[in-house]
Amino acid sequence: MALQWLILSYVVAAEVAIAVILTLPYPMLLKKRIVSLVSLVLQPAASIVAFAGFQLLDIYWKNEHRLECSSEVCTATERDRYEKSIYKAQRNVVLCAAGILLYWCIYRICKYNKDLDHLEELEKRYKAD
Repeated sequence: MALQWLILSYVVAAEVAIAVILTLPYPMLLKKRIVSLVSLVLQPAASIVAFAGFQLLDIYWKNEHRLECSSEVCTATERDRYEKSIYKAQRNVVLCAAGILLYWCIYRICKYNKDLDHLEELEKRYKAD
């Protein structure tokens, strides 16, 4: 059960590293190559959005069907277990949201750089004419 969260946390860490690499200032040639490489990886990596969305739905379903420990009969260990499961669910929601948001940010950074390159090429053509 924890393997899916381990995978998602590694993917989010990789997305953070990619986002940092994309936003660092590099020479133009190196920047273009990095953006083209990341753009090639983006399409297969789109599955992270579906995976994180599915995990969010799973968390929602488990939250709706969770046994609540709100009566006075609950022991301290039951109450602690319930609170721990709530905290884990909140952490996992943040992890899923971070995965989706970081994918979107990386996509937009790559699109922005590609549009910038396209506009620079147009400017060169207009100056040449």
